[in-house]
Amino acid sequence: MSAPMISHHALKRAGQVIALTGTLLSGNAAHAKDELKAVQSMMSVSLDAARLAANTALLACQKKGALVAVTVVDRSGIALVMVRDALAGMHTPETATRKAWTAVSFKTSSGEMAKATAYNQPSSGIRGVPGVAMIAGGLVIQASGSIIGGIGVSGAPNGEMDDECAKAGIAAIQDAIDLN
Repeated sequence: MSAPMISHHALKRAGQVIALTGTLLSGNAAHAKDELKAVQSMMSVSLDAARLAANTALLACQKKGALVAVTVVDRSGIALVMVRDALAGMHTPETATRKAWTAVSFKTSSGEMAKATAYNQPSSGIRGVPGVAMIAGGLVIQASGSIIGGIGVSGAPNGEMDDECAKAGIAAIQDAIDLN
């Protein structure tokens, strides 16, 4: 078997492309190096604040007679704290986590996402994303206009009560957030 023949024109063209690519990459590398920001800092809800928010939300629902689970996630949607009433349903921890993750991921409450992704809405396909919970009870936690975490409550008789308890959890840490 013989090696394929490559025309002189093809070799010349390939050399030009390689030379151009090298020039562009070296130029971009020099430019990028001058403006490179190698470290990025982001605010995120603290573990202590997450504990307080979760416990406050749980107590708020218990006072209303609702047996719930509450999850607080960081700004990346990773759970920091999950608390659960001993008699809350077995589905509530996962659902609370999904609600909080949904709020952080889509930068709005899970209840608003439920409306925006309803059947026949242009964004209805988002409901197929793994891990989402398109039901009220998940809220973002913000500081200075930036999302620093989320809270999800699951197990109340309806999403509105889940939202109310989540709001109570956020209210418990709002003063400390505002001071930072």
